Amino acid sequence: MNPWLNAIGYQAVWMAAVWGASHQRAWLGPLVLLPFALIHLRGRDGRLDAWLLLAAAGAGTALDSLYAATGTIAYASPFPTAHAAPPWIIALWAAFALTLRHSLRFLQGRWLLAMVFGAVGAPLAYFAAARGWRAVSFPQGPVAAIGALALGWALILPLLVRLAMLIEAQPRPQAKHVHG
Repeated sequence: MNPWLNAIGYQAVWMAAVWGASHQRAWLGPLVLLPFALIHLRGRDGRLDAWLLLAAAGAGTALDSLYAATGTIAYASPFPTAHAAPPWIIALWAAFALTLRHSLRFLQGRWLLAMVFGAVGAPLAYFAAARGWRAVSFPQGPVAAIGALALGWALILPLLVRLAMLIEAQPRPQAKHVHG
C-alpha cells in the first residue's frame, strides 16, 4: 500500500476513535477501522498484516490495560470496565499495526529511532487526545503519564517493528501456474 495513503488511513481511524470516544460514540473508531483493515487484509500480503494486527492489538491491549488498571490513564467511554483498554483503543492498536509494514516501514532496522519515535510520539498522541477531545485523562498527573507512556512505547515499538520484519521475512507461497 502507498505509504501516504496508509498514513492518512491511520489518521482517519485515530480521529474517528478519539472523537467518537469523547462524544459517547466509541463505536466510531472500530467502524472506521473496518475498511482500513479490509484494504490491507485483502491485499496480496494480507495474511502478513493479519498476523501483525493480532500481535500488536494483543500487546497494545495489555499495555493500555496496564495504564488503566494502575490509574495512569483514564479512558473516555470505558467499556466493559474502566480498568481495561476499551474497544476504541484496541481499534487504534489494530490500525497502528497496519502502519508498521507501510508508512512506518522506515523504522525497520533502526531500533534507536523506533525507541525515540515511540517515547516521543506516543505521549504527544495521548496528550492530543486529552487536550483536544478529552478522550483520555491522567488521574496521577501528566508527569506520571508521560513517563509511563514514554517507557512503554520505547519498549513496545521496537519489538513490534522487529516482529513486522520477522513476519515479512517469512516465505510466501508461490502462485501455481497452469499450463494448458
